[in-house]
Amino acid sequence: MKLTTSLIIILSLLYTAPAFSQKKKKGNQPSETYDEKLFNKMTWRNIGPFRGGRSLTSTGVVGDPMTYYFGSVGGGVWKTDDAGINWRNISDTFFNTTSIGAISVSESDPNVIYVGTGEACIRGVMTSHGDGVYKSTDAGKTWKHIGLDGTSQISEIRIHPNNPDVVYVAAQGSPYAPTSERGIYKSEDGGKNWKRVHFVNESSGANNLSMDMNNPRILYAAYWDHQRKPWYVRSGGNGSGIYKTKDGGETWEKLSEGLPKAMMGKIGVSVSRANSNRVYAVIESEEGGLYRSDDGGEKWALMNSQRVLRTRSWYYMHVFTDPKNENVVYVLNAPFMKSIDGGRTFMPVAVPHGDNHDLWINPNDPTNMINSNDGGANISFNGGKSWSTQQNQPTAQFYRVNADNRFPYWVYGGQQDNSTVAIKNRTDGFGIGWQDFIAGVGGGEAAHIAFNPDDPKYVYSSNITGFIDEYNMETDKSKPIKPYPVFDLGEPSDEMKYRYNWNPPVITSSHNPETIYYGSNVLHKSTNRGLSWTDISPDLTRNDTTKLGLMGGPITNEAAGGETYHTLMSVAESPHDANVIYTGADDGLMHITRDGGKNWQKISPAGEGIINSIEVSHHDPATVYVTFMKYKFNDFTPFIYKSNNYGASWSLITNGIDKRAYARVVREDPVRKGLLYAGTEQGVYISFDDGSNWKKLELNFPTVPVLDLKVHKNDLLAATSGRAFWVLDDLTPFHQLTPEVANAATYFYKPADAYKTNAFDLVDLPIPNVGKNPFPGVSMKYYLKAVGENDTLPLTIDIMDKSGKVLRTLSSDSEDSWNKIEKKEGMNLARWDLRVANIKPAENVFVMSFGETGMQGYKVGPGEYSAKFTYGDYSSTQNFKVLKDPRDEATPEQIEAQQQLLKEIYKDLNDLNESLVDLQEVREQVEYMIDREQNDEDIKKNGESIMDKVNGVEEELISPSQETFQDIINFRNKLDGQLYQLLQTIDNSVPPLTKGEQDLYNELEKEWTKQQQSVKEILNEDVPSFNKLLKEKGVQYIAPKKEEKPKEETKPTT
Repeated sequence: MKLTTSLIIILSLLYTAPAFSQKKKKGNQPSETYDEKLFNKMTWRNIGPFRGGRSLTSTGVVGDPMTYYFGSVGGGVWKTDDAGINWRNISDTFFNTTSIGAISVSESDPNVIYVGTGEACIRGVMTSHGDGVYKSTDAGKTWKHIGLDGTSQISEIRIHPNNPDVVYVAAQGSPYAPTSERGIYKSEDGGKNWKRVHFVNESSGANNLSMDMNNPRILYAAYWDHQRKPWYVRSGGNGSGIYKTKDGGETWEKLSEGLPKAMMGKIGVSVSRANSNRVYAVIESEEGGLYRSDDGGEKWALMNSQRVLRTRSWYYMHVFTDPKNENVVYVLNAPFMKSIDGGRTFMPVAVPHGDNHDLWINPNDPTNMINSNDGGANISFNGGKSWSTQQNQPTAQFYRVNADNRFPYWVYGGQQDNSTVAIKNRTDGFGIGWQDFIAGVGGGEAAHIAFNPDDPKYVYSSNITGFIDEYNMETDKSKPIKPYPVFDLGEPSDEMKYRYNWNPPVITSSHNPETIYYGSNVLHKSTNRGLSWTDISPDLTRNDTTKLGLMGGPITNEAAGGETYHTLMSVAESPHDANVIYTGADDGLMHITRDGGKNWQKISPAGEGIINSIEVSHHDPATVYVTFMKYKFNDFTPFIYKSNNYGASWSLITNGIDKRAYARVVREDPVRKGLLYAGTEQGVYISFDDGSNWKKLELNFPTVPVLDLKVHKNDLLAATSGRAFWVLDDLTPFHQLTPEVANAATYFYKPADAYKTNAFDLVDLPIPNVGKNPFPGVSMKYYLKAVGENDTLPLTIDIMDKSGKVLRTLSSDSEDSWNKIEKKEGMNLARWDLRVANIKPAENVFVMSFGETGMQGYKVGPGEYSAKFTYGDYSSTQNFKVLKDPRDEATPEQIEAQQQLLKEIYKDLNDLNESLVDLQEVREQVEYMIDREQNDEDIKKNGESIMDKVNGVEEELISPSQETFQDIINFRNKLDGQLYQLLQTIDNSVPPLTKGEQDLYNELEKEWTKQQQSVKEILNEDVPSFNKLLKEKGVQYIAPKKEEKPKEETKPTT
């Protein structure tokens, strides 16, 4: 059939232009959501690093120099009561948004705390909105939301020094659009009711508020006329200025005499507590700098115009006065600056991290202060000469997450205002600490990170303005490999050869890890480790020249890369076909090539916005998922799109996600088709039906912005904006969930395979300031729909080897916590530490590291095992494997030899302790007989002979004098202790066995054989002989423990 030219064009348009089905799916689709009780024992781990992230606000408590609070950007509110040695989060489960802009503690009642949400030092990226004000009346134990939901960003809160119910809030408002919900708000009833007492206009918000603590009716407010667009930050306008009230906010006057005549931008203001007439202001303007008034703001004078006080004004402009000395003033910018001459000159003060934002100074002791900066919060007791550490705050903001295939696998990301990081997912020690991560694997704070996951020797880490490094993990050296290494800082975007996003995407090919793709406004490709690059695409952005050029103004330019527009934000290669590559831009354009870059088609799912993540289905080559963000247009709606035809048409799949929890990332589970995970501004969501329905995956995960997710080795990894990295271990319960499981009364989930390592089992210990390790064994999960109050049915799990031999039994009825498992409604968790049953010791035995009812058994070796679950009429057996630690070099024969020796020692210990129990039982009864028949010399003589022999054997087997762990130093360790110590030594080491271990066992075995003979003589010769004597004298006989002893009405059991 011959096609006309017009028909060919129409068909071409139908193919290349995507169709849009952007309404949420409707109809009679079954809702495949599950009650969290089915999986509520699954837990997230915070693996760290414990390295502080951005903090914009902090405060101390007047009268309590040990207690402080700080607000994390995305990480919520934190408290210390030991002056910064340890911090703990106190906002989890209470706050709906966790980017903190302001904290204030009442001076008259320190139990009263007000917190304003929504960071005020707004960035082009990594900025989160808030939902108003929260209040605590019990020093942070509990919180209540008290309004001002729509203020978006709150910059300051001031509390009346004598009345905690009188509070003022400075609302900066949305940075993305003109809004009316900004200005100064006041409450006189502790936040029950609010009144806006001052407002300038819809584009000008109150970015600073200072109260005269000598006369709290006097306040100074700084207003900032500003707006952020994806391509431009406007800082300055007619709305910027300083206002003063003398009547508690009823009336205000704009201050102007002596202030800049030129346009003003962002302003910081502070009135001195030492002298109420002294007021300082740091001002962004062509005539900007530090201004001072000595008459309460009536007249002003420029004291210092150094640019170091006002550079990058939109991010800083903070000024603070010493409460005891009106001439001491601090200005916080990238450096921390101090003046002792009223602002005429400044000197820097060393702080743990740059980019400083807040300073609380103790009004009773100005040498005591707390500072917030982009590395966390730090406390000083000597005026800033030294500070507490920030390396105990797990509040890092990570843009992306990646992981390699080593064991344990390492997790990678770029931390905002810090470096790139590689950190272990687990360790064999007490936690994941400083020795377990690398600070700096090339690139910088805003990095995408890529590598060959099977051999991550070379790590490719991007950075702002397109810089990219190849980092060598073996040599700890980096090589810059930017395709065109021009220095773009300060440059207008319309003059750049290539435009790079602040967070420029880089990936390595899953089909050929030596192939690297890197995104600017085009897609670059390298096959020689970045020594050269080929552009394999045209400009894949809108390239609207009206949105290119200078990126900041009208006073201060901003060209660090955060506003470089029309750039690629995401790149994804199909795991099914190396020629299929998708790109997503920060302006909403999305493209696909199906021939390795020769031809590209536009497949954008929506209009202007950010294509933040692209996920190609693991199960269907034509299916792709995309997250689309419009928060920079003041739209916080979540957008997740799905296409089943390579982007030719799209469906919106966000039913169930909160309307203001905009989605940043979506990932598909590689095992279960249609199982999706979404990272949003308010946490993680899960869908079991390919996005038709979503449910928040809360568990123990905090409310925090989630910027990236990765499903890796059956775990879910999360990069958060304010709480570092988190890992949800073992996704197998999600893989097994079905409506049948949900409707069942009881269900035993198939356990995941486990690695045998030498890791400590310390997962339930609250070890401070380290990342949490996973449980080093097999975690078994089971679901009980209901458990009655009078339910006495035992619940048991028998652990069996491949032959079916029971190695250990866990039970809800066990009196030993070592073996006791829970029986509760919902999901339950039982843990097997890979050990066989405990050895029950005799009386008076102390041995290091034994359980409540016995010495620990040894760990089994790699192999096939099963768990039989029994509860009432329900029984289920699930198979699993114990895997060899990939780091171990032992052969199967060496492993088997070790296991065989462990079994032999274990048997000897069981036999030895059973013999001891028999001997101790004999001694107890003999003592009773001697005491009862004390006038019979034959019984006494024969009985004492037996007791001497029992005591003699016991002294060779155990050391009864040992009562506590240090007694192993004070008293000799006898055969029982020597055997158990050898068991532990071998059990906690990797094969092969040493000659010394084998030689020692041979010697101990000889000694046990000798003592065992003595035991047999006592039990098989001396006891029967004694019984014969008793019988001849008409006395009831004695018996070892296995026989029922005769009873008498008025005498002890014999």
